[in-house]
Amino acid sequence: MKSPRRIGPRFSRLGRFCFRATRRAATWVMTLAGFHANESHFTVRRISELRAKLARGETVLLAGLGLPGTHNSGVALVEVTQAHGPRLIVNNEEERFSGDKHTTQYPRAALDAMRVTLQAKGRDVTDIDAWLTTWDYPDLLGTLVRSIVEELPDGLKLLRTKNSVSFDARRLEQMTRTPKLLRKQFGLPARVPLLMMPHHDNHAWFSFAASPFPDDQPVAIAVLDGTGDLGSVSTYVARGGTIEKLYCNDSVFDSLGAFYSVISSTQGGWTWLSSEGRYMGAAAWGDMDRASNPYYVRLREVLDFGTDGEIKLNRAMGNWYCDPFDNPYKQPLIDILGEPLKPDQLWNPDAVLRIEDIRHRPDTQDRLDKAAATQLVFEDAMIHVVAGLLRKTGAHRLVLTGGVALNALGNMRLLEHFDETWFAREQDRKVRLHLWMPPTPGDPGVTIGAAWLFAHLIGAPRGAAMTHAFYCGDAPTQGDITAALQADDIETRTIGNISTPEGCNAIAELMAFMVAQNGIIALYQGAAETGPRALGHRSILADPCDAGTRERLNERVKYREAIRPLAPMATLDAAHEYFDLLEGASDAGYNAYNYMVLTAQSKPHARDKIPAVIHADGTGRIQIVRAEDDPLTHAYLKALGRHIGVELSVNTSFNVAGPIAQTPQQAVETLRRSAGLDVVLMVASNGQVTATWHGGTRNSGRFTAWLAEWSRLRA
Repeated sequence: MKSPRRIGPRFSRLGRFCFRATRRAATWVMTLAGFHANESHFTVRRISELRAKLARGETVLLAGLGLPGTHNSGVALVEVTQAHGPRLIVNNEEERFSGDKHTTQYPRAALDAMRVTLQAKGRDVTDIDAWLTTWDYPDLLGTLVRSIVEELPDGLKLLRTKNSVSFDARRLEQMTRTPKLLRKQFGLPARVPLLMMPHHDNHAWFSFAASPFPDDQPVAIAVLDGTGDLGSVSTYVARGGTIEKLYCNDSVFDSLGAFYSVISSTQGGWTWLSSEGRYMGAAAWGDMDRASNPYYVRLREVLDFGTDGEIKLNRAMGNWYCDPFDNPYKQPLIDILGEPLKPDQLWNPDAVLRIEDIRHRPDTQDRLDKAAATQLVFEDAMIHVVAGLLRKTGAHRLVLTGGVALNALGNMRLLEHFDETWFAREQDRKVRLHLWMPPTPGDPGVTIGAAWLFAHLIGAPRGAAMTHAFYCGDAPTQGDITAALQADDIETRTIGNISTPEGCNAIAELMAFMVAQNGIIALYQGAAETGPRALGHRSILADPCDAGTRERLNERVKYREAIRPLAPMATLDAAHEYFDLLEGASDAGYNAYNYMVLTAQSKPHARDKIPAVIHADGTGRIQIVRAEDDPLTHAYLKALGRHIGVELSVNTSFNVAGPIAQTPQQAVETLRRSAGLDVVLMVASNGQVTATWHGGTRNSGRFTAWLAEWSRLRA
C-alpha cells in the first residue's frame, strides 16, 4: 500500500514574505552590531580597497571566522597574493583546543593560537585586512522564521528547539557580541567589523578552488548539507575560474543531511553529529540489496524524487520539519521503522545499536537492515541530485561538499553509478564521472571557504590545489612537549630526530618494528589535521594483518563500538595492490583518496592478508600517504613493507571519546585514558622525537623491551 504524501510546506507564500521581512530587519540590526552584508556600502568599499592593495603587489591577510551559535566554531587564516592567490596558513578548530566536540562556543582558544602563528611570522592580528563570517546571518534568521511560519501552527514547536545540529539559540547573544569580543580579546582600539559570507557559497568556493580539476572544462559543484543559511541543497557550475550558482532548495528540512541524522540518531541511539558515521558503518552488517531489504522500498517514500534532481521531504511521513527531536516520525514512518528513540534514551547502553548483540538480541539484525535501507535510500537521493546537476551542466567532473560528503560509502556509489554507460546514454560521449571531496567538507571547512570566496571578490586568482590537510595549529616546540611530560605517572625518553633523512628512516623503522610485534602506537607530529579524520599527524597505528587488532583497539585503546571499522593508510603502490581504486578518483595521482572521504572496494585477496582494515561489506575507507606531504608516515609504511610484507597500516584518530588530541597536554591525557596504548611518539618542531609511555604499575615493559631489541639489531 502506498504511503500518504505531502510535499512542500503548507504556507509557502507566507513563509517567503516573512523571510524577506525578517531578513530586512535583521540586516539593519546586524549592521548596528558590526556585521555587514555582501551588498552593503561598507563591504563594497572594503572590497575595492583590498582589490587595489592586491593590485599593488601587496599581501592581503584574511580571517574566516566560525562564530558561536553554530557548530564547529573556529578561525582560518589565509594569505592572499596577486601572483599565487589564496594560501591557507592555519585552520584552527575550537573543539581541538577546548576539548568540547562540535563546540558552539566563541573560538577564543583557536583565535589565541592563530595570534601565536601570526607573531611567529612577525605579524599580529592588526595586520588582518578583513574578518569574514561563515554564515549570512540575516539569511539564516529569515530562514528560521520562514521554517516556523510556513508550517503554522505546528511550526511553532520549533521554538522549543534551543539547540539543533546547526544552530544553538542559547549562544545567539554571544554571537552578536563577537565584534566586541574580538576587540577585548586582542586589546584593539575599536570593535572588529565582520563581513558576512553566504554559507553554501563558502563551501563551494573553497572545495572547487582546492580541487585538482583544471579550468579548461566545466566543473559541477554540489553542496549537500544538513542546512545552510538559505537551504540544504545548492548546486553550482565552475567555468573559466568563476562559479555560477544554479539552484538552492530554500529549505532546511528537504535535506539529505537531516534525513540521515534523524534516522541514524533515532534508530541507532546516538545524538546528531555522532550518529551518522556509526550508522553508515552499521549498514554494512545489514541487507544492502535493494531487491531483498525488507524496509528499503517503503522507506524510500519518505523522500520525493522530483524533476531536475530535486529532493523533498514527504511531510506526511517525516515530522522533523516541526519536531525534529521529540516526535520526528509520523505514523506512516512509525509503521515502517517502529517508534523512534527519545532524546533521553540516546547513548543508553540498552538503546544503542551494537553488532555484539546480534547473538542474543533478536531485534539486532532487524535494526541493521534498517540501517542498510537508510543508506540505500540516502545513496539514491545523492545519485538523483547529482544526475540532475550533470544533465544541467554537461559536466563530467564533480566537486562534492557539505556535511553529506562525509558519507564515504555514498561517495563511492556515485563513482560506480556514473560510469561510461551513463554518460553515453545521457551526454552521448565516452567519459565517466571524476569526483573530488575536500578533507573538510563539513562546517570546519567553511572558515577557509569564507576567505577563499572573499579572495575571489577582491580579484585574486584561484590558488593552488590541496594535497594534504595539516593546517590545525602549529607544530609543538620541544619546550611545549617537555612541559607536558612533567608528570609522575608517565615515562619518557628522547629516541631520535627526524630532521635528516637518516634520522627519519630510523624512527620509521622503530615504529614498524613495534607494530610488527603487535604494538599499538600513537604518532603526534607537526600541525594537526583539519577536518574529522586523523591522517598521520595525530594517529594511532597498528598491524593490519592481525585479525585481532580491531578488537584490541576497540576494547583497550579507543573504547568504541565494534560496529565501527578501522581505516587503512597506505602507499600508492599498496593501495593499488589491495583495493580497486576507481578511475574517476585518479586526478592528481588519486588525490581524492588522500583524506579518508572515499571508500574503496577491496580486492579478493585483501581480507586474508589485511583483515583488520576490511569492513563487513568488503570495503575500506583508505588514505594514500605521499612522501612529499608526510615523510615520516610514508617512511613508516615503507618500513612496514619490510617487516610485515605490506606497505599498509591501521590508522585511527588519536583520541578517546573526544576531539583529536591537539596539544601536547591533550596527547598525554589521551595516553592516560588509553590502557592498551603502548607508546606515544611526540615529534617537536625541531625534529626531536620523544617517546612517552605508561609509568609505575601501568608500565607493561613492552616499549622498553622493543627499544632495547631494536637498538641491539641496529648495532
